[in-house]
Amino acid sequence: MGETIRVEHITKQFRGHTVLDDVSLACESGRIYGIVGYNGSGKTVLFKCICGFYFPDRGDIYIRGKKMGKDVDMIQNAGVIIEEPSFLKQYSGLHNLQLLYRLNHKKDTEKLKRTMELTGLNPAEKKAVEKYSLGMKQRLAIAQAIMEEQDILILDEPMNGLDKDGVAHMRNLFLNMKEEGRTLLFASHNKEDIDSLCDEVYEMDQGKLQRIR
Repeated sequence: MGETIRVEHITKQFRGHTVLDDVSLACESGRIYGIVGYNGSGKTVLFKCICGFYFPDRGDIYIRGKKMGKDVDMIQNAGVIIEEPSFLKQYSGLHNLQLLYRLNHKKDTEKLKRTMELTGLNPAEKKAVEKYSLGMKQRLAIAQAIMEEQDILILDEPMNGLDKDGVAHMRNLFLNMKEEGRTLLFASHNKEDIDSLCDEVYEMDQGKLQRIR
């Protein structure tokens, strides 16, 4: 195992309001890290800082030993779900994944089909994404996050909209990814998800992060 994410004493303010207050976190490969906290506590802002969408006002973030904002500007080789993904709603799920996959000059359609099947979607389904249920959209978002076999996954409420079977399916998928040596960092309001998946659990409260398990 090796360290993949290191957050060192970061602070982030918006219009004078402190959203992240001296936050530190270290994540290793082959482990799952959960963050709990009420809406507005700072979880999503932390994830956006780790990804490079925001830069902290103070402190440093390292991804695989590279300093964000200096060695790299955006996180690389990572699957990310933060807020609702933007899909082209008039196209099928497979077509959406193909368009995104080809941005990196890749055309392995069979691999994309297998990825959709991993998340419980039928790649032969011609239904446009705009007609997907909330649960199907969430499955597609997870498929997008894992389709390039990224070794870091940052998932903000990945179980949103999933029914009981869908949640069980995704828990197994995430545990398999952990066994493959990936790093998973996710936020959830669901105590059962946290209890069944996480090696370490942190609570975000008023911008401060504290380990609680």
